[in-house]
Amino acid sequence: MSDRSLYGFLVLASVLMTTIGAQSADPATYPDLRGGWSRFVVRGLGGQPSFDQTKPWGLGQQAPLTPEYQKILDDSIADQAKGGQGNFIDHSARCLPAGMPLSMVAFLPLEFAITPDTTYVLITGADHLRRIFTDARNWPEEIEPSYQGYSIGKWIDEDGDGVYDVLEVETRGPFKGPRAFDATGLPLHFDNQSVFKERIYRDKTDPKILHDEITVFDHALTRPWVVDKKYVRTANPRPRWTENNCMESNNLVAVGKEMYAISADGYLMPVKKDQPPPDIRYFKKYDR
Repeated sequence: MSDRSLYGFLVLASVLMTTIGAQSADPATYPDLRGGWSRFVVRGLGGQPSFDQTKPWGLGQQAPLTPEYQKILDDSIADQAKGGQGNFIDHSARCLPAGMPLSMVAFLPLEFAITPDTTYVLITGADHLRRIFTDARNWPEEIEPSYQGYSIGKWIDEDGDGVYDVLEVETRGPFKGPRAFDATGLPLHFDNQSVFKERIYRDKTDPKILHDEITVFDHALTRPWVVDKKYVRTANPRPRWTENNCMESNNLVAVGKEMYAISADGYLMPVKKDQPPPDIRYFKKYDR
């Protein structure tokens, strides 16, 4: 056999072994997470989705922030009251990904795709997806910064019935930032060194409920912040997955640290009272 033929045979054998290995994992050993999972809505709270679903967003979250980062939140809310976006400008005006943990708020339903080596969380919009590696790998020596972070998980059969009950996940940075817990600009530390630990599992009494218990370790916090996020399985067994793109209908423009809006007639306009125009020092002045 020639070297070229031997190489082709080895490649084919490798592909077959990989395929057989992937097929050998029994889907019945994993929980049924098919369909769409919408965030659990607590009525009467008002505002946009919050990190802790049981409390209002922003100040109502009663986040255990350090004094320095409490001031960042206060300043962000004050700027929003004037028409700005505060600490949320990168996501509202620039349409950057929200990143962890806001990506798990489920602005639109989440979808879970489980394979033996990786569990994928499909997220609509700029955040796209999370990869949770479940192949018993070790942490890499260097982690490339990203909005979602690097996630390693482990499936656990807690009751010993042969079916996995819980996905335990740890997600580390460095992250790309800045990131926020919610749209008021409730901040995470600007060093982007957050660590998240999660326990993802279906409710034992109501399988239509999915829990994501998240513990946040972050230097903007005085202590770890623990939240039980809940999702509800959509009733339609074949959900209609919609495409969502922030840039498609966004009329906000960020210039430096300021945000402006595009008017209906196509002109740049202020969003705050007495807001100065952008610095145009690098543009030539022309007589009209």
